[in-house]
Amino acid sequence: MTTFDDILEEAGKFGRCQKRIFALLCMVSMPWAGVYVGIVFQGFTPDHWCRDSAVVERRQACGWSLADSRRLTVPLVNSSGVLQQSSCEQYKVDWNSTGLTCDTQELDLSKTPTTACKEGWEYDYEGRQSFVTENYQNNSSWFQGKLVVGPDRFGRKMSFLMSNLLNGIAGILVAVAPDYVSLLIFRTLYGFGVKGGWVAGYVLITEIVGVEYRRTVGVLYQMFFSVGILLLPLLAYFITDWRWLQVVITVPYIIFLSYYWFIPESPRWLLSQNKKTQAVKITEDMAKENKRTLSKNIETLKDDNADSSTASFMDLIRTPKMRKHTFILSYNWFTSAVVYQGLIMRLGILGGDVYIDFLISGLVEFPAAFLILFTIERIGRRLPFASANIVAGASCFITAFIPDSMFWFKTVVACIGRLGITMAFEMVVFVNTELYPTFVRNLGVSVCSTLCDVGGIVAPFLLYRLAVIWLELPLIIFGSLAFLAGGLVLLLPETRGVPLPDTIDDIEFPDRVKEKAELKNQQTTNLLPNNNVTTNKDPATV
Repeated sequence: MTTFDDILEEAGKFGRCQKRIFALLCMVSMPWAGVYVGIVFQGFTPDHWCRDSAVVERRQACGWSLADSRRLTVPLVNSSGVLQQSSCEQYKVDWNSTGLTCDTQELDLSKTPTTACKEGWEYDYEGRQSFVTENYQNNSSWFQGKLVVGPDRFGRKMSFLMSNLLNGIAGILVAVAPDYVSLLIFRTLYGFGVKGGWVAGYVLITEIVGVEYRRTVGVLYQMFFSVGILLLPLLAYFITDWRWLQVVITVPYIIFLSYYWFIPESPRWLLSQNKKTQAVKITEDMAKENKRTLSKNIETLKDDNADSSTASFMDLIRTPKMRKHTFILSYNWFTSAVVYQGLIMRLGILGGDVYIDFLISGLVEFPAAFLILFTIERIGRRLPFASANIVAGASCFITAFIPDSMFWFKTVVACIGRLGITMAFEMVVFVNTELYPTFVRNLGVSVCSTLCDVGGIVAPFLLYRLAVIWLELPLIIFGSLAFLAGGLVLLLPETRGVPLPDTIDDIEFPDRVKEKAELKNQQTTNLLPNNNVTTNKDPATV
């Protein structure tokens, strides 16, 4: 019986058709960066202080600077041994009865009682508009979700298109949100669609290329997210209003709806749904675009990876090794999201040039992809995966205790941490697919990666709440999480050179997988002397 992998041998494992689809889908990764970490620019909190309407009126009448009115409004407080103006308290003064003149130098308010802010805040905008400057509450978190059953239930292409339609609608609604509650609701919808479309694209491209190309296209597909990371600060620098920045980030998802005419459904998925006619038609079109000729009996095409049974969540935790894999992978998804997003969002509270800092930290993501491609077939998966987490954790700890006076050294160490967690984030995606049997693989990836969404929710709370206590405290938490993740990865089996498991027994009894592979190789070798079919073919059709 002919399998889809057999057909790809003739249709082209990574021909012109796959390269075209791959290039189109890589474009999907770039705008996702704006959704995932764009809050660094869209939700930044500028320098701010309590608003006193009487002082504001006098400032306008007397031509005072912001610094003059701020000195009359807020007291000095001791923060980590340094005196600075408070952001949450103001002098308790009734200026209407006191009489405020334009000469501010003679006023000494150092012994005046203080109170909490009564009339909101004033901001030093620095030319930028964000959620916060519109008097929204600090939107430090937003729910991220995904259509976890979409690629399996509706197909890769339909899930991709549905996701982009939702992205386009929700993204524009975010840009016109009139208040904080609306903003949260629309960003929640936005989060649901974006991740689902990205996952559908990842699954589609890895299913239509040959086995030896799957990990490469998967890693490069993720690397285009890093390209988006580099473009984001450039866009934010020139587009200073968060609403227009949101529109620019959203427009690509509307354009992606045109992919309806340019990308096919996954033949593998169609075969798994017993839609053989459509699968055959798409496969023949792929071969034609690749300028190949199919000689095998494509009408007998079947998918050797088609689901053999109905998957359920219990399959992920029923047996000891499956349960161990589910726990460790879920924790690594969670840690990767917390540390990765936490390190990026931390740039927004350090007080430096957020554009330059963001750009520099984004550049270090590119070596991560090349390190993965260089090591996974030479060293394996487990050691680079664990090392990436441990390096990220160590960098977080070291960065926390480097004094601010050693700025460049601190920046270099922090960038190494960013490199490590980026590598870990990219590796968990394909390692996840290698540690589950065929019939439950998609469900396993969906369930485990849901913890990535939980991490995206937790990261801003850890960062903003703990930074109030000590600016570097979030780094200690991030480092601890990453160290534990690295240690747990060492408990996973090595999958380099091991065939993808087909059943849960292949996971629980891995020696059987090796025996099956050796038996298959032996049978293939025994058949070679009698197989004269391929030797008489035109090389162009092989």
